[in-house]
Amino acid sequence: MSPHPDLIILNGSLLTFDDATNGASALAVRDGRIMALGSNAEMRDLAGTNTEVIDACGGTVMPGFIDSHVHLFGGAAELDMLHLHDTMGTEALTHAIRAFAAEKPDEPLLMGVSADYHILGPDVTATRQHLDEILPDRPVALMAADHHTVWANTKALEQAGILHGGPVPEGSEIVMAADGTAHGQLNETGAFGPVLKLSTLGGRDLLGYVTGADPEPPATPEERAFDKEVILRGLNHCASHGITGLHNMDGNYYQLELLSELEAEGRLPARVQVPMHLKNFDPLDRLAEADDMQRRFNSDMVWSGRVKMFMDGVLDSYTALMLSPYPGKPDSVGDAVFEADHFNEACIRSDAMGLQISVHAIGDGAVRRTLNGYEAAQKANGVRDSRHRIEHIEVIDPADVPRLAAMGVVASLQPLHSPAGGLFTPYAAGDILTASQIPYAFAWQKLRESGAKVCFSTDWPVVPVDTMMTVAGAVHGTPLPEPWVDDRQSLFDTLAAYTRDNAWLEFNEHRKGRLSPGYMADICIMGRDLFQTPDADLANARTLVTLCGGRISFRR
Repeated sequence: MSPHPDLIILNGSLLTFDDATNGASALAVRDGRIMALGSNAEMRDLAGTNTEVIDACGGTVMPGFIDSHVHLFGGAAELDMLHLHDTMGTEALTHAIRAFAAEKPDEPLLMGVSADYHILGPDVTATRQHLDEILPDRPVALMAADHHTVWANTKALEQAGILHGGPVPEGSEIVMAADGTAHGQLNETGAFGPVLKLSTLGGRDLLGYVTGADPEPPATPEERAFDKEVILRGLNHCASHGITGLHNMDGNYYQLELLSELEAEGRLPARVQVPMHLKNFDPLDRLAEADDMQRRFNSDMVWSGRVKMFMDGVLDSYTALMLSPYPGKPDSVGDAVFEADHFNEACIRSDAMGLQISVHAIGDGAVRRTLNGYEAAQKANGVRDSRHRIEHIEVIDPADVPRLAAMGVVASLQPLHSPAGGLFTPYAAGDILTASQIPYAFAWQKLRESGAKVCFSTDWPVVPVDTMMTVAGAVHGTPLPEPWVDDRQSLFDTLAAYTRDNAWLEFNEHRKGRLSPGYMADICIMGRDLFQTPDADLANARTLVTLCGGRISFRR
């Protein structure tokens, strides 16, 4: 083994998250780990004839970003779909869909993503007939940005076998029109899963999200090879944004197997954790799969050890579970995906197996029910360092804010979900939220000040996986009218919540998330010093080089 480093980085503005190495301007990497940190001269003295030298040119050098909430396979697949984030109005949508159809003459399902709930106008809800007017002779579907609602045309509904409705699991809905046919709007995975199966990928990209099961019938060798390249493209896209680790939020054996194959082939550019996804219609004995996944997949690059569940839907479709009725829909408090007793038992069993739990909970009712489930697990099994997570927490009741810190529950938040992030418009009081709820909506700072651990991520492909968009959204944000409050974060806290704290979240704080000797060489080199960059310009900062395990996974 050579005593010299494989690679040194010079002239950096190092953000180490380690008091012992603060002030260093250079570092050395050997055998996938950080060998030493110090001055430029000290690191140059370590170099051998085969040592690669990277000049950071004064840019921030920091631990690689860990995006702790993504849907990798779906996000990767969507890179090749029709993106509709900036598309509004019938004319614009018509042009976009018809142009996409012309580009993709053989595509079995024309899928648009990031569609606004009011893409056809502020008072218009898209129906199958609206989409038929745009393109009647090929299957068309539009996925809402939040991935909880799909709108499909008649051809897509016919081919999916749900034009006249059909059975769906609790929490999902095929919205029906007065004539007994499907309206075109499909709420939640149990309703739109059949439409996704029409795509080139046969729905395999979102199968871990829709059912948590493997492809049935099993994917052919050709399909596996195709899917693996799709995932690899997505991983390379993530690496281009300085990402070295991902926590997937949907899972099945299939994804774990494909990622492990990429690892064995030496082609995996980022580390990925994949959970077992427990659905509300699953028998709890299915949790044995989570235990099996934890034992079978436990490398430094691909591992499991976590259970994912959904507690509710989303605010925009009134399916987030609330403690009181929606002002604009007074007959509804939203939809509970799990009943309380069922969920509590799932938490108790998962926790007893030593598994980490992450639960999608957006409404204040869902957050409370999730906290109650975690509390039930602690009472049944005793308190341990579980680092159970609540994903999103878009609205929380003030009485529940201190419970997270008291129980050691992590607030897993996505800055760009908040209207303060600049991507989505704010909710007006009196429809989805009341004026008293708004100060506790997307309440990053209240949760941080309560002592709860706060971690940041994107929820890609709900929003782009571009790390600096999220950083800018948290730090700079968009001023909002009262009663919204200012939840902007410091740059240091934001970067910590996106790197160091996400390493802690995955129980790897002893070897990831810092620039310290012996730590994994998961490193991001930015093209500028982030701490010398005006907040308003942070979103334009770009990654120059990404290293995962000491290997260059991206170079601009």
